[in-house]
Amino acid sequence: MKTELVDVTPTRRSLSVEIPSDIVDAEIARMTSKYGKSARLPGFRPGKVPPKIVRQRFRSQILHDVAHDLVQKAVGDAFTEQGVEPVNAPNIRDLVVEEGRPLTFTADFDILPAFDPGSFETIQARRSPVIVDDGAVEEALHRLREQAARYEPVEGVVAEDGHTLLVDIERQPLDKNGTPGQKNREEGISIEIGARSNPPGFNDEIRGMSAGAAKSFTVHYPEDGDDGELAGTDVAFTVLVHDIRRRVLPELDDEFAKDLGELETIEALRGQVRQDLETEARAAAERQTRAEVLKALADRVPFDVPASLVEREVDRRLEDFAQRLIAQRIDPRQVNIDWNAFRQGQQEPARESVRSALVLDEVAKREDIGVSEMELDAEVERFAQAASHTPAALRARLEQEGALERLAHTLRRDKALKVVMSRATIIEV
Repeated sequence: MKTELVDVTPTRRSLSVEIPSDIVDAEIARMTSKYGKSARLPGFRPGKVPPKIVRQRFRSQILHDVAHDLVQKAVGDAFTEQGVEPVNAPNIRDLVVEEGRPLTFTADFDILPAFDPGSFETIQARRSPVIVDDGAVEEALHRLREQAARYEPVEGVVAEDGHTLLVDIERQPLDKNGTPGQKNREEGISIEIGARSNPPGFNDEIRGMSAGAAKSFTVHYPEDGDDGELAGTDVAFTVLVHDIRRRVLPELDDEFAKDLGELETIEALRGQVRQDLETEARAAAERQTRAEVLKALADRVPFDVPASLVEREVDRRLEDFAQRLIAQRIDPRQVNIDWNAFRQGQQEPARESVRSALVLDEVAKREDIGVSEMELDAEVERFAQAASHTPAALRARLEQEGALERLAHTLRRDKALKVVMSRATIIEV
């Protein structure tokens, strides 16, 4: 077998291969015999079709199978012989396979050149101080108070801003020619007067209504609004008010603290809130420091990373985003998102992520960092608890999806990053 390896770019290689004709002919003969054993042709007994007729009848299938087997083996042997490790499946082109002729083809693939990530001590990153003032604590308490609000019916009043109405509502879209579309009806839903999520002009129409009242009206969605397909159209509404309620906030006292959990006093709740905010601030500061270290590492890659790795990372990011939508019971196919623009916007962040991951892999090699089965089991158990699954079931699923190895790579890179951060210069600001 003859091979020639050409450096197209620092990360792109082109491998030309020629397999001698005698090997090709022998493989064709073997494949012809295999097809002959199962061939069913009129005028011949099973397994007794002459090889010449088998080659004529099944020529394209035989050559396809011969090429598949020989190319796969030749590529593997050539990679071993040349000492290269591709990062993606090679693209096979210019394939020629004929009886009596050498089999030739070219395989294009990406590699990762070896490089020195340099000294970690020269990396600098900032760490923000953890400061939680009284205002932040009071704001967090206010949010807890808002979440604990209750709604009480009020009688003998008309609806005004701040009131929440319990209503039946019917919607009917009208196209730009005024043609009515399909009606949609919901019963027993709550609508807060003044809420920004209400359609344009809707608040003005329901303000002043009383319990038991019904009203029909039409609102117009402006052309330059953020209402997607409804922009520039009208929607006819019919609203029946069952109840008017006002929002009542609890007092920030000891009873409020007891209602939230095991704390006995409002001061104990303030202390818990401050502690939680400090934990969040500490985690945010650590994430920012990690991000700066990763950026510094990414800048140490001395070559343009292969496009195939960037596209793979973009695919992963889009899949993660889609899974988050699904977790919120949102169909990714129904959201008003320009997926091409979204994908394009992920190119640079993905490239940065790939660059930093490549450096971490080099660090792991240099520092001989590995991941033990015990560490992998602990990580699987952590994910299982968060997802309310058993570790065994989650591990089986990860193995089936081929994700267990990716999880091990992630753990290895996390350990490499900890080594880098332990030696980098962290500046307290």
